[in-house]
Order: sequence, then C-alpha cells, then structure tokens
Amino acid sequence: HYDLELWPRVRPGQAGPFAFSGQVNITVRCLRDTGAAVLHSSGLRSRGAAAVRGPLSEPGAAVQVAGLRHDEAGEVAVLQLGGRLRAGRRYVLQLGFQGRLEEDLDGLFLTRYTDGGQSSMLIASQMEPTYARRVYPCFDEPAMKATFNIRIIHDPSYVALSNMPAIDVSEVKDENGSLWTVTTFNTSLKMSTYLTAFVICDFGYVSRTERGNEIRIWARKEAIKNGYLDYALNITGQIFSFLEDILNVSYPLPKTDLVALPDFGAGGMENWGLMIFQEASLMNLPSDEFTSRKAIIALIVSHELGHQACGKKFCACICYEIWFGNLVTMNWWNDLWLNEGLASYFEYLGATFVEPKLSLDKIFYAHVVQPVLREDSGIARSLSESEDKIKGSFSLMSLFDNITYSKGASITWMLSGFLTEKLFVRALTSYLKEFSFSNANQDDLWTHIQMVVDAQDEVQLPAPVKQIMDSWTCQNGFPVLTLNLTTGTVRQEQFFNKNNRKSTDSYNNTWIIPISWMRNGSSQPLTWLDTSSKNFPEMQVSESEYDWILLNVNISGYYRVNYDQLNLKRLARLLEDDPKAIPAVSRFQLIDDVFALTEFGYVPIETALELTKYLAREDELFIWNMVLLNLIPDKLESTLKNHEVYPLLKKYLLKRMLPIYHYYAGFIRQNVDALEDDYFAQMYLEKLMATVCWLGLQDCLDLSSELFAKWRDSPEYKIPFLIRRTVSCYGIAVGTDKEWNFAWEMYNHTDSIEEDEDVLLYALSCAKEPWLLHRYLQYGLSDTLFSSNCTSVIISHVMTKDIGHRIAWEFVTENWPLLSQGYGHELLHDVLKVMGRFVKTDVQIQELQVFYNATLEEDEREAITMLLESAKLENIERRKLLIKVASWLEKNVDN
Repeated sequence: HYDLELWPRVRPGQAGPFAFSGQVNITVRCLRDTGAAVLHSSGLRSRGAAAVRGPLSEPGAAVQVAGLRHDEAGEVAVLQLGGRLRAGRRYVLQLGFQGRLEEDLDGLFLTRYTDGGQSSMLIASQMEPTYARRVYPCFDEPAMKATFNIRIIHDPSYVALSNMPAIDVSEVKDENGSLWTVTTFNTSLKMSTYLTAFVICDFGYVSRTERGNEIRIWARKEAIKNGYLDYALNITGQIFSFLEDILNVSYPLPKTDLVALPDFGAGGMENWGLMIFQEASLMNLPSDEFTSRKAIIALIVSHELGHQACGKKFCACICYEIWFGNLVTMNWWNDLWLNEGLASYFEYLGATFVEPKLSLDKIFYAHVVQPVLREDSGIARSLSESEDKIKGSFSLMSLFDNITYSKGASITWMLSGFLTEKLFVRALTSYLKEFSFSNANQDDLWTHIQMVVDAQDEVQLPAPVKQIMDSWTCQNGFPVLTLNLTTGTVRQEQFFNKNNRKSTDSYNNTWIIPISWMRNGSSQPLTWLDTSSKNFPEMQVSESEYDWILLNVNISGYYRVNYDQLNLKRLARLLEDDPKAIPAVSRFQLIDDVFALTEFGYVPIETALELTKYLAREDELFIWNMVLLNLIPDKLESTLKNHEVYPLLKKYLLKRMLPIYHYYAGFIRQNVDALEDDYFAQMYLEKLMATVCWLGLQDCLDLSSELFAKWRDSPEYKIPFLIRRTVSCYGIAVGTDKEWNFAWEMYNHTDSIEEDEDVLLYALSCAKEPWLLHRYLQYGLSDTLFSSNCTSVIISHVMTKDIGHRIAWEFVTENWPLLSQGYGHELLHDVLKVMGRFVKTDVQIQELQVFYNATLEEDEREAITMLLESAKLENIERRKLLIKVASWLEKNVDN
C-alpha cells in the first residue's frame, strides 16, 4: 500500500524552471530476510532522511537506515539498512523526494496552452510503461499491484484530479507563509503503478451519470462552452454499458474523469478513473457533421475504456483497457498484446455499437488487418516474446507498435471467429472474473478458453487452444496458403520476401489455420490446416469455368492466399460478370493479396492486373483506394508522370473510374451533405478525386476550378473538406498567378486554422509555372513569412511535383549555407529521400554525390553513397516493373 503526497510548486503565471516535491510511505510485507530494500527511482533526489518503521506488530519499532544510494543507470534507489527486515513481517518505507517538472510529456509534466486568448499552464502525468519511477520511488512493475492513498498540494486556483474521487479539501501554508490547497482522494482499488494518474488544471467540465458512475469530461473552458466535448460525453456512458453487458463484469469505480489535454504524447491513456487524451481525440466541432470525425472519437474512447478492465493507447480506444489491462493486467510487458490486442478488437465493436452506420468488417479489415499484414512481413518479432528477450534487447516503448495493437486485434478477431463470439465472450468473462485486480499471462487466457470449449460440443477444435494460439503469438510473421484446385491441395509457408529471402525461425513455420471458404457463392463448413500441406477433396473443382473457390472469406484468418492460375482466371471472370457474387471485404482481400504476392515475388504483376479489369463495376471506395495505392503509390506520382506508362494508365484507369467518379462528383456539385454518413467517402474520396485529376480528366479539372473560383469570389464559402486538398491543388494547377496569389493571401489570414494551413501549404506547390515555384521557395526562406519548420515542408512539397523536383534541388544546392543553419542534415535526408526516386543513372548519382561530398562529414558520406546505390537499384527494378505494366496495358487498354 502507498501513502503518496505530491506537491508541484507551480503558481499561475510563474516563470520556470519548475519543481515538485513529495513524500511516499510504502507498506510492504517482507518475503525473506534482507539488509537492503531496492525501489525504482529515476531522476529523483532525496529530501530529508529516509526511515523504516516496523515491524508493525511492534508499536514504535524502527529499523535504522544506514544510507540511501541512487543508481541512475539501473533506475533504482537502494535503502542500506543498519538492521535486517524479517520474513513475514510488515514494514513502512518512508522516503521524501524531489524532482524537476519538465515539459516533456512523460512522468509528471507541465504543459502550456491558451484558453480564450489567455495563456495558462497545467500539470498532468503519463506513467506507462515505466515513468512512475520518475514521479515517486515505487515498485514500478505491472505485477506489483497495490492500493494508493493520494493527496495533492496545489495552487488554490487549480483543481486536482486523480484516480479516485476527492474526499477532502483543506489548506496548508508553505515555508514562506503562503497558502496552498490540499486535495485528498479516496483509497484506490488494487492497481499497477503505471495506472496512477494526476492532473492539476484550470479546466471546465461537462458531466452525466451512467448506472451510478459519474462521468466528467474536462477540457479548456472555451472548448467546453462551445460544446466540443458533448459528443464524447454522449458516447462514453453508452460504451461503458455496452461493455458491462457484453462481458457481464461491472465497472468497479464510482467515477470516471476524461481529460482532454492540448498537448499529450499518446492518443489516450487508460489510467483507472482518470483517462487522459489529446484533445483532438475527444473534440467534435458542432460543424463536423461527418461520421469520420465521430468514428475516430468513438474508436479512441472505446479503446481506452476497454482497458478499464485489461491495458494501453497507441491506437484509438479507451473503454476496453479498463477491463483488459486495469482490472486484469499482464504479468509483464512481454504480454502487452493481451491488453492492447483485446482492447483494440473491442474498440471496433464498441465504436460500431454507438455509430451503427459504420460497417464493422470493412473498417476492421481496411484499418487493422490489411495495414498490419503489410508491416508484419518485414518485422522480426512475435506478438508474445519471452521476458528474457524483452529485458535483454528491447526498449519497452518499441512494444507499443502495430504488431501489439493491430496484429493482436486481428488474431483476437480470428479467435472469436472460429470459437463463435458467444463462446469467446463466455471465456473472457470467466478470465476477467478469476483474475480481477491481479495479473495474468496469455496461457491463463488460453486455459479459460479451453475450459469453455471443453464444456460444450458445438465447436470442435483440431488441437488444444494453447497449441493453436501459440502458433500465432509465439512465432514471427504469418502464413500464405497456396491452393491447387486440380488436386485440392492446400500448403502453407511463412510469407516472406522471395526477392531477398530471410532465414526462418525455430518454429518450422507451421501454423494451425482455420479456413473459412465458399464455393460458387455458398459458404462451406470451417475446415483446418494443421500440417504444412493437406489434401481437401472437397476443394477440387470441375472443368466448368463457373466452378470457383474462395478461401478466408471475410478475412476471418490472419493470412494471405495464393490461388493457382486456373482459379484466378475464374475469379477474374466472375468479377467481370457479377462482382457482388464475392462479398466486398473478400474482393478487397483478394486483390490486396495478389498485389502483395506480386510485390514479394510469388506471382507476376500481370496476374494482379488481370483482377483490375472489372473495376468499372466496382462501387466500393475502400476497394478503389487500395487498388489506387497499389497502382499509383502516393510517393511515385511524379515518377509515373514522366514514364511511358502514364498515357496507358490514363486510358485504362479513366475508363474504369468514370462511373464511381461521376457518382461522387454528382454529390459534390449538388448535395455534398448527403455524404455525411458515408465514412469511406470521408476517408478515401480525396484519393479517388486526386487520381482522376492527376490522370487529366477534364471534368475533374473543371470541377476543381469551379469550386476554387467559388471560394475566390466569396472567401466565406468553404470547399467541401472531403476534397479540399485536391480542389485547392488543381484549382492552382490549372489557374494562373491570380489563383496562386489568392491562396497565398488566405494562407496568411490570421484566423485560418491549422488544418487549412496544411492544405494550402501543399496546394501552393501545385503551380505549373516554374517562376511561381521559384517564388514560393524564396518565400520559404523568409523568417517573417514562415515559422522555420514550414520551410522544409515547402521544399518537400515542391520536390514531389513532376516539374518541381529539379527546381527544388537547385534551390537547395544554391541556398545550402543558409538552409544548413536552420535544418542541417535532417533536411538533407528528407531531400535525399525524394531525390532518390529520380536516380536512374550513374551520372545522376554523381551529381548528387558531388553535392553531398561537399556538405557532409566523411562517415555520413558512406551512408549516403549506399542510400543512393540502393535507390538506383530500386529505380531500375521499378523501371523493369513499369515496362511490364506498360506492355500489359498496351494489350488490354481497349478491352
């Protein structure tokens, strides 16, 4: 148990540097005799003498403290004792401490902001994973749970918040006789140190009560007054109730505070009873009628609430971490995915519960499964690593990544799919009830799932739950299944880059794989592949070209599928005849898999292109977005524009894009508000429209001109935010210096918001006149026109344009002495990344090399030479690929 007092010495308006002091009394039970006590402590100094009271069974007894040693490298404080602590007895370790209050967003930190034009300060905390030790000496391990009595001493004009409700407010005088307020909080539940939380601020709040739980959302008073937090308040209670009902476990605290900080390092943090967010994650402006903004808030709140039972915050959602993370915590950080993966899975269930217009499976695949499959093929770490490996070589922060969150969620999705949601939830409820207020590892979860599976006979598994799930969590990467339809054989191997073969790991790369599948449009019973290869007679097909098979329907499994040419031909024909015969998520997955297989050397590019012939009949934007990102990657637009593939792509793609383009262009011209519930239009319409304009469709260029002119004629008119970036860019591209000058004037408007400024900063680089780009780059050098971080952004934007890259390169080389003072090598690396895309010959490499040799130190030159060489090889490979694409398009452009 901890008795903790914190005293940040901060008064409103005071200048820094700032400090805090405190006192912690930790009641411990001694497990074995010892002459020393070791606690975590980092960056703290002692204040006053440390003491040890006890054993507590002997009133007034104490153990002499011989010394207190701080080991900064080990992040520990060692109490050297004059006597010994005895096994089985209880003692109180008493330490006074002080530390610096930095503005670094970790531990206990200070942050500045403006509210209604007034500048203010607040103090907040971020303890995960191991920053509690920077705030107070403690046993900073997730398994060492304790109860906490917390009191905070603060300036009377501030309010203090912590995990529990305040039970007393009093006053105290400091050494100078001035008054401070003391806020005392109720005793906490048993919890890990990384969940302790403190906020001291001058915020306002909105509140409501849900099933006896008081929910308050705190934010800048201006934001509260304008109603920006009302949406988050409306959904938080609903998500709490949804989780309580689905998991049959009640939320154990009497109150929940959510605090929206103007500046916070994470999207959100699930501290029990005091969740902390970046304000952008919680604020919905009343003018934001669009679902996408609400969806993001719903996801974030939902994720962090999920922890209030289980664990953390990289992605969006906070509800599930209350159950998965706070109530039941992983034994140690190597099983972090138990918190984050489960919370991330439930975040999508919660968000689609409060926003039913969102399509759960489409969003889950587009946002979670597909991006992490792309990443996971190149990352050498499994979901659950051994504790020794993490302690040895990993930085804990590196665990808060997409593998933990998105792969964890994808594997949970697969598990729920083959168990059925009913059994999965039943097992989770049993797991949560057994491990409430304590710690668990992944084997504990498998045990509870196994108990539920054993108690019923509907769902039959091919192996014990632990064996199935360890194959997914304890080895790197994921499998690709190759199907031969003539024989009905399915074999598995690890999906790897065949172009540069990686070594395999010790698991011999066999997964126990659930295969959901359909034949000719009708679903078949789930089957399993539990060896490296297996024959499924039911998957053999007849001679008929209308006999086809689809595996991993609606991406129920975390793997890719490689079909033989026979089946791919049939699927391609089916898509042309009747695309809706294949569910939308499966169409997405089929095409995404084939493009990934192409990139990794499994199938030729022509195979993937065959599947794009049907696209004139594709009306799903999320599928179009994935196809376009594969055919026209964002970073390669200017490369493609200068290649003979461009006119062929233009002809081939425009023919297929016209139906979906005209459908949405109609809304943009007549009634853009009708798209307010179309989540994918808000996410992906921009890419579609930008591609159509880039391909030079006159109607798209005209539409951009019309909307831009409308804005120029009456600046209070707002270009629809869904396509603001594209319209601003092409409005300037097809215009003259008049359009450019107007956008420049609007950029310099004092009341323009940051999002609009970013759009304009980009759009100004779209000018087609070289002299305008020269002028823009010159403006970028001016301290009076731009803050310094904009200059490198401007250079990068100009550089990525087809006529801009030479202009920007010359500008950088001519102005290097000036630029290097402001940016140094960071700018050079950004420039190199872009210039590297245009390096095709040794002469071009030499030109870049001459400049870099003149500007870089010797050790950096070697790295640059290697970068340039690999860029050249990559570009040569890309040219070979583009020649193949061009040759295929030539044959198929009129089909």
